[in-house]
Amino acid sequence: MTAQQPPAYDAFVELAAADPAVVGLVLKGSQAHDGMVTPYSDHDLYVVVADDAGTDPTRFSGHRGPELDLVVVTLAEFCGAGTPGWERYALARARIVLDRLDGGIARILADRARLDADEAFRDSGGRLDAYVNSLYRSLKNHRDGRSLAARLDAADSMRLLLESLFALDRRPRPYNKYLEWELARYPLPGWDTDMLLRAVDRISATGEVSLQRHLFTLVERAAREAGHGEVLDAWGDDLDFMRPQEADSETP
Repeated sequence: MTAQQPPAYDAFVELAAADPAVVGLVLKGSQAHDGMVTPYSDHDLYVVVADDAGTDPTRFSGHRGPELDLVVVTLAEFCGAGTPGWERYALARARIVLDRLDGGIARILADRARLDADEAFRDSGGRLDAYVNSLYRSLKNHRDGRSLAARLDAADSMRLLLESLFALDRRPRPYNKYLEWELARYPLPGWDTDMLLRAVDRISATGEVSLQRHLFTLVERAAREAGHGEVLDAWGDDLDFMRPQEADSETP
């Protein structure tokens, strides 16, 4: 082993676990998702060290290699302040390799995996409004013969819708790679997973108008039940344009 290159995953875990300043090891990514490992999968590992500890593994911070990617953080950083928001899903489904805090690392991960009620309501409402905006733009562009714009807006709307639906369940939205994995194991309450995934797939690919409108009726019902009627009602008469139309010839 050199000062610049850490050992392979198993050897590094053994090295880090032997250092008392290392209080946690957390494996994220494909290696933490059963059935998602491929020959190209590396090991993405958080190394959590005690605050103000000068410890040997810190020299590997930021290392990226074909087998092992390391993120070395202090305990205070791992608690949230130093962990970027886009890592939230990764940590929600991460696997604990070492927890020297008597369950403290597990509690931190559980806290990061669950949006608090105010955050969830705020985020789901904001993403809902953005979804409706993209849906509205897609339908208008289709009406006006702008097929490419209509499809692009439809695809954008699916990203925003998924963010809203997961926030309604107080969960961070999974990365696209893990969307099917996540829903197969942890379905969204009140939603038929197969139907939702088929709709997302078809709308993203084709911008199918009748399917967008059909899906919106389901979204509207769920959103109103969750207390977001005010967000929807702000769209006024435009809501009728987004609901199913007699003129729609396609079958959802």
